[in-house]
Amino acid sequence: LMLSIGYYFIIRNMGALSYTEGFAGIFSAVVIVLAFTAGSQLCAWMGNQIDSKGIGNGISLMIFAGIVARWSSIYTATTNILARAQNGEPFFYIMLPLLVVLALVAVVFVVILTNAERRIPVQYAKRVMGRKMYGGQASYIPIKVNMTGVMPIIFASTLCSLPGLIFRFINLDAASHPALYAFFSVFNYNSVLYLIVYVLLIVAFNYFYVAIQYNPVDIANQLRKNNGTIPGIRPGKPTSDFITKTLSKITLIGAVFLAIVAGFPIILGNITGTSIQLGGTTLLIVVGVALETGRSLEGYMTARYHKGFLE
Repeated sequence: LMLSIGYYFIIRNMGALSYTEGFAGIFSAVVIVLAFTAGSQLCAWMGNQIDSKGIGNGISLMIFAGIVARWSSIYTATTNILARAQNGEPFFYIMLPLLVVLALVAVVFVVILTNAERRIPVQYAKRVMGRKMYGGQASYIPIKVNMTGVMPIIFASTLCSLPGLIFRFINLDAASHPALYAFFSVFNYNSVLYLIVYVLLIVAFNYFYVAIQYNPVDIANQLRKNNGTIPGIRPGKPTSDFITKTLSKITLIGAVFLAIVAGFPIILGNITGTSIQLGGTTLLIVVGVALETGRSLEGYMTARYHKGFLE
């Protein structure tokens, strides 16, 4: 409700806030800020209630529900394609089943690479403590291909949207500022420049996010303390270098995966001339939340000595 009130005031006063002076403009701005603050707190409280009394992450499930609720745009896109086909463009009759196949392939592709991981084998040495022998078991270090999730895409899309936002605010004149106007005009969602910068930022943020999450030196030290070694790799710096090298390769694969998922809707929209409402970010969120909720249900069922949820 509070978010709806905030949107109402924004739509109603977007033009007025730029020109209204005095108490009316200040009051509208304060109401918008308070409405969004109250709505955010309400959503956070509801998410915490789902966390404590439900299954899965509450905020993620709410975002998932919001995305699914917008999937009615698929019907609008389908009717637009059929209308263009009836207006003398028979190519769109072929494009509709092709888009369905591409959507299924994209979902399978995202599911496989979301669950994919590189397992580095670890062997723990045996040790005797008192009359008992400990260790000697084999384990592994899991490194997920997409360990950053959608964060690189979110950061990249935020930075790429800044030029368009600035262009709408400053309202440049093409005659007085031709260079700036040309730059902001080229740097739009459907341009090649936008796509190139978008992909490069996704790759950069993916490497940055993995670097602050994963510390190969700390992992190597923990393995040495627990008498664990990677077969064929000496403890210490060689182990750290091996993990770093492996992590770089996996990060590159994950960055390419995110770039394909995020850039493909833009390329497809430019080729077909239709607006792809559900991009790669929404697909990653939907698949990730669905898999996480399924694992949570599986864990609850197994903990209560029932058959698995997916069996």
